[in-house]
Amino acid sequence: MPRRARVQRRNILPDPIYASPALAKFINCVMLAGKKSTAQKIVYDAFEKVRRSSRREPLDVFDQAMRNVTPVIEVKPKRVGGATYQVPVEIRHDRRQALARRWVIRYARARGGKSMADRLAAELMDAANGVGASIKRKEDTHKMAESNKAFSHFRY
Repeated sequence: MPRRARVQRRNILPDPIYASPALAKFINCVMLAGKKSTAQKIVYDAFEKVRRSSRREPLDVFDQAMRNVTPVIEVKPKRVGGATYQVPVEIRHDRRQALARRWVIRYARARGGKSMADRLAAELMDAANGVGASIKRKEDTHKMAESNKAFSHFRY
């Protein structure tokens, strides 16, 4: 955290096809080594596969997947008197979105499949339907927070 001025948040321009700032941020997270056009091709190909397989609007599937994967609460370690407790805390909105994007992309990359577009489409479809590895990660995070609810009085 800087000692001087507040950090200025950069505005991300919406993506060119769907005009969605959330999708533009997702594309930026998919991007590796600064290759934005490759990342856009992967995401738009995945959206086309989602459109063909589910017969739904891909942006709606994407939004539903992000809503389903977004966590509400997580645990943070807090050191109290020589012991470290996992204290459940609510997550800020921007961190919630970042975690959801990170999890969907991580588990899409870890999937078995032919191309990244296929894997990303499958992960988005699973997340929108409430199944898949990214949904399991969210549920595990919530379970961990629930089991450590007794330490919530140590909140920061």
